[in-house]
Amino acid sequence: MLTVNKLIARGQGLAPVLLKRAASVELDWDVRQKSRFDATDSQGRHLGVFLPRGTAVRGGDVLVAEDGSLVRVIAAPQAVLEVRACAEHGSPFDLLRAAYHLGNRHVQLELQPERLLLEPDHVLADMLRQMHLIVSETHSAFEPEAGAYAAEGHAHHDHGHGHSHAAPARGKPIGIAVAAAPAPHVHGPGCKH
Repeated sequence: MLTVNKLIARGQGLAPVLLKRAASVELDWDVRQKSRFDATDSQGRHLGVFLPRGTAVRGGDVLVAEDGSLVRVIAAPQAVLEVRACAEHGSPFDLLRAAYHLGNRHVQLELQPERLLLEPDHVLADMLRQMHLIVSETHSAFEPEAGAYAAEGHAHHDHGHGHSHAAPARGKPIGIAVAAAPAPHVHGPGCKH
């Protein structure tokens, strides 16, 4: 058995040629959310993965074996519930409301602009249908949100530019009311980031 005790998030900093040559391992979320597990990679090697407690492995991460070899992690398609807003009887806000209610139940949830993904649960599916949402069973890679207090912060969230998450200046309101949509931000010569 080959021991693995190091993870490189998203293979950050590794040359593409190294990633292309690396073995791979396809794992579903049930396995990837554990910090200790056994697996077999694409080269047939038996892996014993021992990561720091609380570490979740994400699709695109790279495991480093004790011999220095790399193993790319692929998020395996698995059974999930796909939740979409009903264009005929609802609005996109219904999806936001559903995410709120699922979050209150501490349901692991993958958020996407047009849909939510969660692990199959007939009770939750019935609740969502009662909220006039379209719920269907499908197979897809599942990458739930890491949560606001996750060690990685915005885990696997890259939107291409830096900005501050600092608190607003003293005396400035923090309200959410929006009067009008802001002008679109254009990256160009005058852009400061």
